[in-house]
Amino acid sequence: MKDNIIAVKTFDFALNIINLYTQLKRENEFIISKQLLRCGTSIGANVEEAIAAQSRRDFISKMSIASKEARETKYWLRLLDKSHITQIPVNGYLVEIEHIINIITKIIKTSQEAAQ
Repeated sequence: MKDNIIAVKTFDFALNIINLYTQLKRENEFIISKQLLRCGTSIGANVEEAIAAQSRRDFISKMSIASKEARETKYWLRLLDKSHITQIPVNGYLVEIEHIINIITKIIKTSQEAAQ
């Protein structure tokens, strides 16, 4: 069976976010790190729910939630980057979340077009 690319990417991204969260906690950054942990790990959880959707409409709904969580994750990463409250580089995370957003957006658009 072929792996679901977006499921693998979002799972791996969640693992990376957990590692970033751990690093941020060591630097006593607790507010943004907690928000980032929640939304950054939620993307993959919603993708997994979408994979098990009961209908195309349910699939689109779950993937839309994953998209929102990905965009929120991007927001918190940008805040970390621009606020300079940490020396931990987040550019790699920003590149990866942008890639994830693009894939999820394409999945949603394709699914909506197929539903018409």
